[in-house]
Amino acid sequence: MSHIHGKLRGALMIAAASACLAVAGCQTTAPISAIDIDRTQGSEENIGSLTAVIRNNPSDPEPYNVRGAAYGRAGEFRKAMDDFNKAIQLNPRFYQAYANRALIERSQGDLTAAANDYNQALSLNANYDAAYIGRGNLYRQAGRNDEAFRDFNKAIQLDTTDPRAYHNRGLIYQLRGDHARAIDDFSTAISLSDAPEPYNGRGLSYVALNDDENAFADFNHAIQLDNTKAESWANQALIYERRGETQKAIRSYARAAQLDPNYGPARDGLSRLRKGS
Repeated sequence: MSHIHGKLRGALMIAAASACLAVAGCQTTAPISAIDIDRTQGSEENIGSLTAVIRNNPSDPEPYNVRGAAYGRAGEFRKAMDDFNKAIQLNPRFYQAYANRALIERSQGDLTAAANDYNQALSLNANYDAAYIGRGNLYRQAGRNDEAFRDFNKAIQLDTTDPRAYHNRGLIYQLRGDHARAIDDFSTAISLSDAPEPYNGRGLSYVALNDDENAFADFNHAIQLDNTKAESWANQALIYERRGETQKAIRSYARAAQLDPNYGPARDGLSRLRKGS
């Protein structure tokens, strides 16, 4: 953090409260992230407030980092990159800005640059949980699950309150067939953020353990939280199918396919049930 004094510090704290300091805390690539970006946090009003802060003190790197986060939430990635670059130019040891820039680079498909920035952030602060989580996501995306697990584990050992660390470690436990530990991690993620992804993750582990009642409750709650996710509807349909409630299963699979025509489990479920009916 840079030194911010008097009115500038007060203005930045107000802006930060509404814009959220770290883009890296809210990344989205379902089902890997446990939280969706709140686009309102990148509102024109918030960005305008941050721009006023920068105008008053253009040599301070902190407001550039905060405004970059707001631009990232608004989907204005080029402007976000410009602000993170400026923050790093003003303070080359600004590890939060490296991690935030890495998230934008990842969203644009530049995984090498993202990995370099996460590594740089960790070289500057070996206890920065957000960078471990972000780098873990890159490893997981590359199929390097053991390395991803170590990074998520490290973030958890650092007492992170970021639900993504638990959610993503839970996904790896799930891949390993360790559903009891996966359920524990998804439950912790749920306690930290009421998002649909860990409910879906936990529900699938309940399915693997033949606990359809708890699975169905989790899938239904995921739908209540966000009824626009194809995964949640397809998971609900799976329970209906296992119960032999074919018409209800077809309706839920159809809703999932309507939301995402390319979602394989929904297409496969509809094909399977319509052939059998």
